[in-house]
Amino acid sequence: MNDAAVNHRSISDIAAEMKEEFKQLIQTRMEMFKRELQEKLARLKVAAPVAGAAILLLITAYLLITLAIVAVIAAVFAGSPYRWFFGFIIVGVAWGLLGAVAAYFAKRELEIKTLAPTRTMEVLKGDKRWLETEVKHQL
Repeated sequence: MNDAAVNHRSISDIAAEMKEEFKQLIQTRMEMFKRELQEKLARLKVAAPVAGAAILLLITAYLLITLAIVAVIAAVFAGSPYRWFFGFIIVGVAWGLLGAVAAYFAKRELEIKTLAPTRTMEVLKGDKRWLETEVKHQL
């Protein structure tokens, strides 16, 4: 008997209920999206200063090591007036090749992975599939 009463709801009642459920669904998904972004931003706030210090120290180390390598190569060409030129050219070409390889791998990695909030996107795709099946069952 109770089922009969539920089945005789008006279209406007059903539409209003669907509208409210859709609002709640969107609100939940937006909160989930915001929380995921907040988590990522919190990690970035912690990591940024540490990354900055690391970059500064690594650049300093890189410059000192590069100058040391250039000096060793210049010592090999001790009799030539162009010894420093040869040292800088050889090291520059070596770093250029290594940089090109690193850029290639970085580009590949960025193409493979995305920065979008993947958990939220997967949940939204699941919601879309669920909504499509519910609409088919209602019709």
